[in-house]
Amino acid sequence: MLIDLSDYLWILWLALVVLFIVIEVFTLEFTFLMISAGTLIGGLGANLLGWPWWLQIALAATISGLLIFTIRPVLLMNLEKGADPAKSNVDALYNLGGRVTGAFANGVGEVKLDNGETWTARIDDRSPTSAIPVGKRVAVAAIEGAIAVVVPEPSEPRTTKPRATEKSTRKEEK
Repeated sequence: MLIDLSDYLWILWLALVVLFIVIEVFTLEFTFLMISAGTLIGGLGANLLGWPWWLQIALAATISGLLIFTIRPVLLMNLEKGADPAKSNVDALYNLGGRVTGAFANGVGEVKLDNGETWTARIDDRSPTSAIPVGKRVAVAAIEGAIAVVVPEPSEPRTTKPRATEKSTRKEEK
């Protein structure tokens, strides 16, 4: 006498749901969450309604695909919306100003950046100058390992007054 394994197919669907959720915990990108929801709704749901195994697989795949292409992008967009907009690490150094503190010899020198860090620096290959004098302002163009690639800052005069010297337009209250 042969046992009809389709009577126990619900156990397989439940095991797949748990497996996909465990994988999602490690990946954290909502893909396996959508697959597990499709498996739960399509596969297990169709099994509990008594539908044939081939229809269960087709529904699980279809619902998983729909969830991946419709719900997942919305979840990812909302997840990134609350991200910290402040740049950190190397990303915070790009376009950061600084001042040359060590003379450039053979294209390599030393700069103190506006964040207080002192870096070994190299003049960018696209820079119009091959040497930058000590005390001159520079901007970080790139970071190559532990070397900041710098270019001279343009010496354009400031068009706005510093905030500290502007007089307040607000009248004092008595």
